[in-house]
Amino acid sequence: MPDSTSPVLPDKRQVAASFSRAAASYDAVAGLQRAVGERLLAQLPTLAPTRWLDLGSGTGHFSRALARRYPAAEGLALDIAEGMLRHARPQGGARHFLAGDAERLPLAPASLDLVFSSLALQWCADFASVLAEARRVLRPGGLLAFTSLCSGTLQELRDSWADVDGFVHVNRFRPFERYRQLCQASGLQPLLLEQRPAVLHFADLRQLTGELKALGAHNLNPGRPGGLTGRARLRALAAAYERRRVAEGLPATYQVVYGLLRKES
Repeated sequence: MPDSTSPVLPDKRQVAASFSRAAASYDAVAGLQRAVGERLLAQLPTLAPTRWLDLGSGTGHFSRALARRYPAAEGLALDIAEGMLRHARPQGGARHFLAGDAERLPLAPASLDLVFSSLALQWCADFASVLAEARRVLRPGGLLAFTSLCSGTLQELRDSWADVDGFVHVNRFRPFERYRQLCQASGLQPLLLEQRPAVLHFADLRQLTGELKALGAHNLNPGRPGGLTGRARLRALAAAYERRRVAEGLPATYQVVYGLLRKES
């Protein structure tokens, strides 16, 4: 069941469809996503996995990075978006490409040494199940390494929309403290759990919203307005966001969660 203390997240079919449509455009605008994943890779302890999983593998960028890092290991790439898997498969990296859900992994117990997941798990309503599944499929001593997003992400855009109307326009994520509670209760040993902001800057509102659409991460929340957003509201949004401009441009803050959790036994 979804975490009752977390925001209501989009239907997974909508998430899968949105990211499938974004497969061809994603890498061109995914600078933040690459930087966050590279930081997670750099924080991995010394490992010699025989089998790893890239969970929420997307276009396969980090599947290929993991294959370079652990050339002797068998790699699996799993994503809920079939379009992403079709895009990633010809580029290699993983040995197997699987369609599946992080809350119900189609993998045998104690079959992995490393589960790596960067900026995918924020779309999972039941994060406790994600952690339970990671614990189930990891061998003793295995590691779950993940990044996700927490509340406060795109707060500037959220606040600007709040100046315009009362609809839900910006994706909502669980608070960092809830990540902490769920990780501590997971049966996995937290080695690292921290929140770090990352701020991007944009020349104008159109550049920001265009990037979100190219990533497949535009507004998918229940409560979003139906139909097209009128020009008058877009002008009002642009004016509201301009009041938040800084010297570098229009700020867009991502609140990134970094976690390393080990299965002790």
